[in-house]
Amino acid sequence: MPATHQVPPWATEIKALTFDVFGTSVAWREKIVSALASATQSKLSSASASNSTSSETPPSEQVLSRARSLTRDDWARFAQEWRRAYADWTRSFVPDETPWRDIDTFHHESLVDLLTKWQLDGLFTPSEVEKLSLTWHDLPPWPDTIRGLQLLGSRYHTVALSNANQAILKDLNSQKGVDGSSPLGFQRLLSCDMYQAYKPNPKVYQGTLRDLDLQPGEVAMVAAHLGDLEAAKKEGLRAIYVARPGELEFDADEDKFKKAKEWVDLWVEEGEGGMVEAARRLGINVDIDVGDVAGVLG
Repeated sequence: MPATHQVPPWATEIKALTFDVFGTSVAWREKIVSALASATQSKLSSASASNSTSSETPPSEQVLSRARSLTRDDWARFAQEWRRAYADWTRSFVPDETPWRDIDTFHHESLVDLLTKWQLDGLFTPSEVEKLSLTWHDLPPWPDTIRGLQLLGSRYHTVALSNANQAILKDLNSQKGVDGSSPLGFQRLLSCDMYQAYKPNPKVYQGTLRDLDLQPGEVAMVAAHLGDLEAAKKEGLRAIYVARPGELEFDADEDKFKKAKEWVDLWVEEGEGGMVEAARRLGINVDIDVGDVAGVLG
């Protein structure tokens, strides 16, 4: 039986919920690791055909030997480095100073760099590297995300607010759950390329408020990343934390994590039900059939 929580008084003031996507709404880790490991296995399996009529230069024996030595745990570390590179770059991005790159471009270029760093340069052809970099377009939602968005969308405007570019967001928004019945279904997609800045830069949250034509107190940010929520909170938005496996940005014993519980407006722990639980705590009957409330509005 879920614990009883009093509906916060500000819940009736909210008109829109903005959602982080990578890690909060969709699960990236298993998909990315599997794509990397599978592509490598496929390359190793076809290595014996190197004397074929293909015009592509085959990987060197040194690179193939290096690839053979990698375990799934190694690819998990590779994926984490790829993700960390993205996080470091978006945090360090300075609007009007740092040359602009959308996330598709960054994912591709950082993958090339990582393959070199891991002594795997030449393992994949340029087209294979590009295909791997686009795996971020095909990430599955967490089990509670679709139902949670349907419930929350029955009362609030649900808006994806992501560092991902529009092409990624449109593809992810069409992703269906394990039953294949419903798409992710954000009602609106806002990408940071619209603001030429990346979260957690204040320009993103300020631009979002302008585009939604809402006051800060009428919007709540939903994320599994406290840095995102802290930045949104500084701009006057409410903060809803939905914990996800592997997404904690710092140790739970750190003072910063403990103090976050003082300023986060609604806190859903891992294993409590994710976005469905967030809906319940906002006073939405989670047992109703809300139907299809999706439909991108722009």
